[in-house]
Amino acid sequence: MQWTDRIRQVKIVLVIAAVLIAVASLAVSHFLVRDLSDEERTKMEIWAQALNALNNADENTDVSLVLNVIQGNNTIPVIVMDPGGRVTDYRNIDIKAGNAADSAAYVSELGRRMYNSGRYIRIDFGTEKKDYQLVCYDESTMLKRLYSYPYVQLGIVLIFVVVAIFALLSSKRAEQNKVWVGLSKETAHQLGTPISSLMAWVEILRENYPDDELIPEMNKDVCRLERIAERFSKIGSLPEPVDASLNEVLDRVIDYMDKRTSSRVDFVRCFPDHEVTVKMNASLFEWVIENLCKNAVDAMEGRGRIVLTMLDEHDRVIVEVADNGKGIRRKDMKNVFTPGFTTKKRGWGLGLSLAKRIVEEYHSGRIYVKNSEVGKGTTFRIELQK
Repeated sequence: MQWTDRIRQVKIVLVIAAVLIAVASLAVSHFLVRDLSDEERTKMEIWAQALNALNNADENTDVSLVLNVIQGNNTIPVIVMDPGGRVTDYRNIDIKAGNAADSAAYVSELGRRMYNSGRYIRIDFGTEKKDYQLVCYDESTMLKRLYSYPYVQLGIVLIFVVVAIFALLSSKRAEQNKVWVGLSKETAHQLGTPISSLMAWVEILRENYPDDELIPEMNKDVCRLERIAERFSKIGSLPEPVDASLNEVLDRVIDYMDKRTSSRVDFVRCFPDHEVTVKMNASLFEWVIENLCKNAVDAMEGRGRIVLTMLDEHDRVIVEVADNGKGIRRKDMKNVFTPGFTTKKRGWGLGLSLAKRIVEEYHSGRIYVKNSEVGKGTTFRIELQK
C-alpha cells in the first residue's frame, strides 16, 4: 500500500512539473512575441516616416536613403490608404488566386481589418484635417508562427512523453509477467515432488486403515494441492476453454471454503434453478472465486455473510461475490487490481491482479468492484460472455 501511494505521489509530482514547464514555456514565448511585436511597430513607424519624407521630398532630400528604407520592408504586410479608405499603395500582400480578379477590393477589405484591429500609423502631411494617410500593417509571417510555435512544441513533447510512458509501462508489465510466469511454474515444479509423496502416503494409509474417516479428507486436501499446482503450471499459457457447469464450479468453491472457515461465516447461494454452462478453464476460474471468498473472509475478520449470486442473462453470465465486511476506501478502489497493492499486514498483493488476468485474458470477461462502502461491505462482479 505504501509503495502504491509513493508511486501515486511521484506521478503527481511529475504532472505538476510538466504543468510548470508548460506555463514557463508559454510565458517566455509570450514575452518574446510581445517584444518582437513592439519591434515591428517601431520598424513600421520608421517606414511611415520614410514614406512621409518621400511625399514631401524636395531637392535637398536624400531620396536614395528613403527608398532604401521603404524597399527594405520585405516581411511586414503594409497597406497605405487615404482618408476615404482607398488603397494608394501596398507591400507584402499575398493576393490569393480566388481574389485576383478583385484584388483592389480584397486589399481594401484587408486594410480595413488592419485598421479596426488597431495596427495603423497616421501620417499628417498638410494643414487640413483631410491631409493624412493611414499606414496599416499586419504581423509578419515569422511573428504569426511564433504565436503557434509553443503549442506545437508542447504538443510534440506531450506525444513523446505519452509514447515514453506507454513504452515504460509496457516494458514494466512485460517484465512483471515474466516474473509471475517464472515464479508460478517454479512453484508448480517444487510442489510436484511433495504432492506425489503425499499421494503415495495416503494410499498406504488407506490400505492399512480402510475404515478411518480422516483419510478421505486428507485425500481431498492432497487432490486440492494437486489442482493448485496445476493452476500455477498453467499461468503464462493460454489453456483452451471448454464447456463447464458454472453451478458445479461455484458449489465446489463454497463447499471447500465452508469446511475451512469459521462457523461464524455463512455462505449463501443465489443461483438459477437451471444449470448454466460457460466455456472456461474450470480450475483457474475456481481459483478466482476462491480468492474473492478468502478476501471476503479476511475483510469480515472471520464473522459475517458471503453471498454468491449468479445471473443468467441473454448474452452473458454474471457472478457476484458480496460480503458485509469492512469495505474498501474510495481512494483505494481503483488500485485493488494493481500488482503489489494490499491493505493487509501480510500479503503480496498479487491475488486480485492474477484474478483480473485470468478473467480478462483467459476468459475474455470482466471483473471489477461493483460497489463498496466502508463498514458495510464490498461486492465484486464478474461478467462472462456466453
